[in-house]
Amino acid sequence: MHESASPAPTTMQVDDFGTLADGRSAKLYTLSHPSGLTARVTNFGATLVALEAPDRDGKVDDLVLGYDSVSGYESPRNPYFGATVGRFGNRIANGRFALEGKDYTLARNNDPGGIPCHLHGGEKGFSHVLWDAEPGLDGRSICFTYHSRDDEEGYPGNLIVKVTYTLTDDSELIWEAIATTDATTIINLVQHSYWNLSGDPSIPITDHELQLHADHFIPTNSGMIPTGELAAVAGTPMDFTTPCSIGARIEEDFEALVLGRGYDHCYVLSGPRENGMTNSARLTDPKSGRVLEVSTNQPAVQFYTANWVDESDFAGDNPPAKRGRQYGKRSACCLETENFPDAPNQPNFPSPVLKPDDTYRHVIIYRFSSL
Repeated sequence: MHESASPAPTTMQVDDFGTLADGRSAKLYTLSHPSGLTARVTNFGATLVALEAPDRDGKVDDLVLGYDSVSGYESPRNPYFGATVGRFGNRIANGRFALEGKDYTLARNNDPGGIPCHLHGGEKGFSHVLWDAEPGLDGRSICFTYHSRDDEEGYPGNLIVKVTYTLTDDSELIWEAIATTDATTIINLVQHSYWNLSGDPSIPITDHELQLHADHFIPTNSGMIPTGELAAVAGTPMDFTTPCSIGARIEEDFEALVLGRGYDHCYVLSGPRENGMTNSARLTDPKSGRVLEVSTNQPAVQFYTANWVDESDFAGDNPPAKRGRQYGKRSACCLETENFPDAPNQPNFPSPVLKPDDTYRHVIIYRFSSL
């Protein structure tokens, strides 16, 4: 009788990742699996710094955009590379919302179309703070914890957030966020990685093929704030219900694409749920053969094609990107699973309210394979 093989071991390495402006040190945690899958995460912003995966020929490359040290991630020019953003990811109209009869005012730190709004948690949010870190006993996970104080960035309630990254034997990276509060608040935590499956960010992702399991998207005004409607994707350049190259229709004269300078839209997931999870996206790079499948327990996914990333963000006194690079427009895409943007002000959208007796849970499974 033969004994079954034990799961392949995952190893963890801890390194210094540089010093913050206030003198504190950041750490880099590397999870490595014998399959060739490696995830590097930092306790600054609970951020995914690198995800290395093999192509169809076994060549391993880094598939996410980012920086080589924490100074880049601390920079105000950092477009949330790989970060955990919150307390509310995406936009809130005019930086205002009402909750239990009280009005709240947040930072207006974004102004698409010249219309100010609140974006990704505010001036610092969760993406620009140092989290506590605790490696998992199994060696294949790392848990980050952050205590967001009452009135931090203008949000009510003391919020305890735990974000765990885990590598599995099924070529998956799992991101799980859990949060509790001592007073009613709003929440929409988002994982904000920029993906380029070629491993070469100088190659635009316009040749990547994408399938989104979504029959509707959320139209916006010129400030990228939802109108409150859901629009069918059928018959429009927003339709990715069947696989299509990202660049095939991105320059079409379609209002949503013109307003966003490309794709920067929330898609309402319509795929079947299994164990609370929905297949949301399948991204393929035909040249390398790499495939990324994304599933989540959230109702939507924001698809963004790095329309506002510019080489000047990495030039001059700005920190360069990894390996001294300068990323440009369309150098990657984001697939941000989430609740709907501006949900606190849209009564027809899924509620973002978290009460003291409830627990918020957001799970994403990134599964990697090759053609």
